[in-house]
Amino acid sequence: MNTLKKITLAASLSAAFLAGPAFAERDAIPHLDHVFLIMLENHGYSQIMGNNDAPFINQLAHSANLATNYFAVGHPSLTNYLEVVGGSNFGIENDNYPNWHNATPSASLNNPIAGSGMDATTPASIAPFNVEIPAAPYLAETIADQLVSAGQSWKSYQESLPASGVVDGVNLSDGIYSNLSDASIAKSPSLQKLYAVKHNPFVYFANVQENKDPKNGLNNVVDFTGINGLYADLRVGKVPNFSFIAPNQCHDMHGIGNGSPLCNNDATLIQMGDASVKQLVSAIKASKSWKEGKNAIIVMWDENDFSASPNQVVTIVDTNYGVKGVSSNQPYSHFSLLKTLDAGFGLPCLNHACDSNVNSMSDMFKAANNHRDND
Repeated sequence: MNTLKKITLAASLSAAFLAGPAFAERDAIPHLDHVFLIMLENHGYSQIMGNNDAPFINQLAHSANLATNYFAVGHPSLTNYLEVVGGSNFGIENDNYPNWHNATPSASLNNPIAGSGMDATTPASIAPFNVEIPAAPYLAETIADQLVSAGQSWKSYQESLPASGVVDGVNLSDGIYSNLSDASIAKSPSLQKLYAVKHNPFVYFANVQENKDPKNGLNNVVDFTGINGLYADLRVGKVPNFSFIAPNQCHDMHGIGNGSPLCNNDATLIQMGDASVKQLVSAIKASKSWKEGKNAIIVMWDENDFSASPNQVVTIVDTNYGVKGVSSNQPYSHFSLLKTLDAGFGLPCLNHACDSNVNSMSDMFKAANNHRDND
């Protein structure tokens, strides 16, 4: 055997040895065909569980699987959205708009994320389990990039995009108008921020903004309605492998200051969010896509409302193949979810999802014949 072959074989054996635990963990999570991730906003665990204003969500939490020890990763919203899909904050610790195409030098805008770098430390006061997450190197990728590289697909379904269908450069929209509209409208204090770009993490990445790949660009960002929207895709049973679903800010429990009184009152916001989740879950389960293969619906919150530490949020997992009624007290975070989804889609872990103290959520995604509660 020549030297090159020996080196290659040794490297292969070493890689196989190092990958052993990861593959063993993957075996506990079935291959996933479709995942529907519904993102809600700014409410802690105790604000939702047991709340009579959220009857559907509470019923789903008990009939499906509930993580009772799940934590967001810091504040504010955008940081958590990036960590859900990319396993890193990528150095962003704000909710600021993207610096679209790096066209406007400004310290108040977030430059397109590209290449690699060092992310920001998450202090113990807002980190999961009050344990600091040190800054670490990152690769500027999300699960979307991973899926496309593996021949799979994704969409970011964002409610209340502008009627024009334009996504490039859109930071806010009321479902008709946006910040790109005529100045008299775009600068009007009456323009409601129903769609908020901070809830659409994929567009903060340079490759998505460039839109060069039709399978991995701005074309993947669509509304709930329209011929290529969420409800149309569900009706025809043609959904991507990964659906990132973000209701607008009156329907995700966030609220806006210049909306109707119902959108600026916590009780009615929770009621509207509950109704939105019911509508979404019902539409997903009525689709033939839900009945084919192994699929999961995840209902989760990005963070709490800053009122409590640690940053505990509700996360519900409902599958069409697996265990039901699991109440898991295992320590989980947004990194755990990403690690689990990567395993389910047959992808490598990404950024902080690879950290040794990050657990995959195998007890909530496992097949029914292996049922064992974690109470």
